[in-house]
Amino acid sequence: MTLILDDSHIMLRDSAAGYLRKHGNVAQLRGLRDGDDTHGFEPKLWAGLGEMGFIGVLVSEADGGLGLGHVEAGLILEEMGRNLTASPFLSTSIGAVTALSAGVPHLREKWLPRIVASDVVGAIAVDETAAHRPAAVNLKTGQAGENRFRLNGRKTFVHNGHVADLLIVSARDASDRVALFALDRRTRGITASSERLVDSNLYADILFEDVEVDFGCLMAAGEEADKALHQVLDALRLGAAAELVGVASEAFERTLLYLKERRQFGVAIGSFQALQHRMAHLYSELEVARAAVLKAQQLTSTGDSHASTAVAVAKATAEMAATLAVQEAVQLHGGIGMTDEMDIGLFMKRAKVLSSLYGGADFQIERFARLSGF
Repeated sequence: MTLILDDSHIMLRDSAAGYLRKHGNVAQLRGLRDGDDTHGFEPKLWAGLGEMGFIGVLVSEADGGLGLGHVEAGLILEEMGRNLTASPFLSTSIGAVTALSAGVPHLREKWLPRIVASDVVGAIAVDETAAHRPAAVNLKTGQAGENRFRLNGRKTFVHNGHVADLLIVSARDASDRVALFALDRRTRGITASSERLVDSNLYADILFEDVEVDFGCLMAAGEEADKALHQVLDALRLGAAAELVGVASEAFERTLLYLKERRQFGVAIGSFQALQHRMAHLYSELEVARAAVLKAQQLTSTGDSHASTAVAVAKATAEMAATLAVQEAVQLHGGIGMTDEMDIGLFMKRAKVLSSLYGGADFQIERFARLSGF
């Protein structure tokens, strides 16, 4: 597989870029933040993404989606990173869709068509601690009568969890096995409280108090649940990596433009060799990250046995490149780069949250080592 986009990829990328520049841009994020919006995204944007077909990018054609792969989904996410688009695309179109596609048929039939129609927002409720530790599952599930389960516990850092219709929840049963559930957030006993993080997006803490659900909500248990959970998290990590590449690329291009326009001593500061070296270094790091992400997308789409290690490399590499990009962007913009009036600081904040989401570089490096047998 070559690390080159074909004509169909470029058309999809350009379509997403044009739509998001107009309807899901940085100005919209600022408006949500400054207006103290409690929803987390603009519903009209979500409906528009459905009309464009983007929401169903990973959904099979039989279920009403586009039936495409992670390369195509990544192109949409990269453009979202470039525009700092506030949307539940990552949690819904990547996380929830991956979970449902690998799950039981009746849940797929119940939720996927509604997701494609933009009628449903999904959220992934996995983490319970400040750091990403998906194996540390303390939310308990037990029998609550014939063919019914009862859940008790808490989940944290759930993107758009307070407005989600569908929650994909990990729990631990009495036999110490992991189980996955697909729950309606409006089920009695589920309460969510949201908080705006540094990237201006809303994340929820979700409390489960004697939540009773029937057997039909169970997606998988035991080894099947472990496998499904890893598959979902890999898809999310890959999506976050693609978005990080978009954040980094936009920060790079805005900084490059500023260096060409800002003048000192009668010349553009971009003519200073020291700054040229820094930008050349950053460009090289971005290309390495882009290649790592594309390779992981290709391997994941084909179900390659090395996909998980490639995803770990992609997420760590994208984080390191994005961190360098936003730090250089703020510094090379000078004092104004630290002000809220300049958009560049918003890219730094989004990169910080995306880096932590579903495991930062240290987590991914350790995971790579374990998967490689070390």
